[in-house]
Amino acid sequence: MTQRTPVTMLLLGLVSYCLVIGPFTSYMRNKPVEEKLGYLPSVKLLKPLSADQKELVAESLVFKVIVYFGGLMEKAPEGSIFEQQPDLQGMSRLLHNAVHLDPYNKDAYYFAQGFLTWDARQFKVANDLLDYGMKHRTWDWQLPYFAGFNSSFFMHDYKKAAEYYKLAGDLSGNFLFRQLAGRYLQESGQTDLAIAYLSTMAKGERNQTLKKTLLTRLSAFREVKRIEVACDKFRELHGVTPLNIEQLIVAGFLTPPPVDPYGGRFFLEPGGKVATTSKFAFGVKKVR
Repeated sequence: MTQRTPVTMLLLGLVSYCLVIGPFTSYMRNKPVEEKLGYLPSVKLLKPLSADQKELVAESLVFKVIVYFGGLMEKAPEGSIFEQQPDLQGMSRLLHNAVHLDPYNKDAYYFAQGFLTWDARQFKVANDLLDYGMKHRTWDWQLPYFAGFNSSFFMHDYKKAAEYYKLAGDLSGNFLFRQLAGRYLQESGQTDLAIAYLSTMAKGERNQTLKKTLLTRLSAFREVKRIEVACDKFRELHGVTPLNIEQLIVAGFLTPPPVDPYGGRFFLEPGGKVATTSKFAFGVKKVR
C-alpha cells in the first residue's frame, strides 16, 4: 500500500493538472480580445528593472502592441470593422512607455501615428508623442511630416501645420513640404509670413524649375495680400466687410483687378478670408 502511494499521488496530480489546464487553456483562447493585451507596467517600474537593456524592453513593448493589433485584424472579417473594440488606451500607454524607455524607437512613433489618429481619433495625443520624438530623432523628417498632416487634415491648425511642414522640408530637402509650409502659413491668415518664407526659399533655390514654382506661388500670395489690404481700407471707410472682390474693384480699392497666376478666380469667403477657386494649384479649377 505504501509503495502504491507515490504512483497514486502522481496519477491524481496529472488528472488534477488536466482538469485545471484544459478549461484554463480554453478560457485563454476564447476570452475577449481586449483582455489579451495583458498587464500594463508602469514606466517608473520598468526603467530600473530594465537596467542597461532599455532598448530591448522598449522593442518588446512595441512588438507586443503590434502583435496584439495584428491579431485583432486577422480575426476581423474581411472588409469589416473589429468584432470587439481594441484596447486603444492600453496600446497608447504601452507605446508611451516604450518611447520613454527608448526615445529613439522608430516603430513606436510610426505605429502610434496610425492608430492614434485614424482609430482612436486622439490627434493631440499623437502630436504630443511625435513632438517628443522630434526632440530625440532630430534627423527624422517623417515625424514632423506626420504632425503636419495631423494638424492640417484633422485639427485644421494651419499655423502649426506650416511649422511642421517647414521642419520636414528642412530635414528632408523635399520641395513639396516647403511648398506646403508656405501654403498653410497663408491658410492660417499669415500672408506676410508666407510671402517672406517663399521669398527666402525662391532666393536660395538654384533649380530653375523649382524656383519658377516658388515664384508662381509667391505671386499668388502677393495678390492675396493686395486684396487683404483693400478689404482693410474698405472696412475702415464703410465699417463693414466687403461682400466680394468686385465691390472692392468698383470702389477703387483694388486697381488693377487681382489675377491668380494659377488660372483661378479670387473670392471672399463668408468671414472675409481671401480664397481662390484654383486652391493655389494648377489644374484645380472649380466653378463657384
